[in-house]
Amino acid sequence: MNEGHAALASLEIASQTAAELSGDRQDLKNLLDVSRDRFVFTTHTPVPAGNETYSSEEFFRVLGHSIDEMGINRDELAALTRIDESSTSEPMGFSPLAIKCSRSTNGVSRRHGEVARSMWNPLWPDKTETDVPITYVTNGVHLPTWMDPTIRNLLSRFLGYDWERHANDPNMWNHVDEISDIDLWDARCKMRVHLVEMIRSRIVVDRLARGEDVDHSVSGLDAFDPTNLTLGFARRLATYKRLDLLFYDVNRLRNIVDHEHGAQFIIAGKAHPLDNEAKTIAKNMFTVKRTMDLPNRVIFLEDYDMRVAPAVVAGCDVWLNMPRPPMEASGTSGMKAALNGGLNLSVLDGWWSEGYNGQNGWAIDGSTLDDPHAQDERDANALYDLLEKEVKPMFFARDSNGIPVVWLSRIRASLRSLAPMYSSARMIDDYRQRIYHQKV
Repeated sequence: MNEGHAALASLEIASQTAAELSGDRQDLKNLLDVSRDRFVFTTHTPVPAGNETYSSEEFFRVLGHSIDEMGINRDELAALTRIDESSTSEPMGFSPLAIKCSRSTNGVSRRHGEVARSMWNPLWPDKTETDVPITYVTNGVHLPTWMDPTIRNLLSRFLGYDWERHANDPNMWNHVDEISDIDLWDARCKMRVHLVEMIRSRIVVDRLARGEDVDHSVSGLDAFDPTNLTLGFARRLATYKRLDLLFYDVNRLRNIVDHEHGAQFIIAGKAHPLDNEAKTIAKNMFTVKRTMDLPNRVIFLEDYDMRVAPAVVAGCDVWLNMPRPPMEASGTSGMKAALNGGLNLSVLDGWWSEGYNGQNGWAIDGSTLDDPHAQDERDANALYDLLEKEVKPMFFARDSNGIPVVWLSRIRASLRSLAPMYSSARMIDDYRQRIYHQKV
């Protein structure tokens, strides 16, 4: 069961079990005990909005007829959807029901497993947080979908026959050290050029659709420099993702961008239609962009979807992720970038807290402060410091052939460590061996 809504499946199985059993009707708990071995539950978010609750009036107004048809007692069901089963005022939630109806529960990264154990500890009041029976399987991404043909073809020359079927083998990825600097840099440059071409083709249309000035819109044909350091931030524009950290100090951001050896930023994503705070962040981003008067160095791509995402995750040199810890369950966009030789610069939350090893990207402190404004200031300054003192200098440090040798060594370290760990092949093996084949 993937997220709490799927808990309704357990009710259907329970009702079928009741129909098959002879004799007196059993209570719901007994029926769920019979079917529990058939279910495992994966929770995906520590954010309350991802674990919706409803009043009993709302719940039964929508589902009451189906519940009655199943022969399930409404009061028994309501109790199972609550942390405190004796309460009649606590809202009804699918996630507690899913946990109670499954033989095992897991989060989607090591850090998320820790957060989930803390979050759902009240379901086991007699257990300490560390003893709560919630484990984790870290997410992965589908390599054939997200790896650009340019780097796939390059890797095929060095990783051996049928390498994609063994993407979770760490030893195989050691062969990336055999790729020459020239070939690896050429592949990265080709993907960046492809991204810039895609951006230029879209930006004019996007600006005109927003009603922006024609001259300004047409200037998008010259947007971005295919040789510049290119950074990406593309994901759902939820407030906890902290896109606004990028614009925290406009003067420092301007210095990073407005320079002969400068940087350029691609921002993409969508806010939930009802998330007014996220919409405000997006609106403020456009205000700051106009204030900076660098319209072709910081670009917002509209309608970010599967048609756009592969080129963005492949073409960006650095992938940014700045969630407010510990609210990032896992995230996968940075995994996609890593598969293409992009480097991650991320807060140590979600999957990055287990993936970062000091050599395969850059990290921002994932500890929390009591004052969220102080934490935002600390993390924004850490982001600027890394960009100014490490990321940009390393990218533009070139040898006599114009190749950033140290940068490429970091790309190899990223591919060696991250590609086998965060492919969906490893994820599926983990589910098969640790979740589906074991009764917890």
